[in-house]
Amino acid sequence: MAKIYSRKSKVTKSMKPEKEIVSFLLNYSKALSIIKIEDKSFEIIAN
Repeated sequence: MAKIYSRKSKVTKSMKPEKEIVSFLLNYSKALSIIKIEDKSFEIIAN
């Protein structure tokens, strides 16, 4: 067990996403709307 925790991490500490991915996620979140009716919720994506 001690060997597992003492190994160096192979993941880089500076993880920077690409501009296209950030743009896609922002546009998706702007187009998404959630409507709640009573106990149900509907997700609508307006393209």
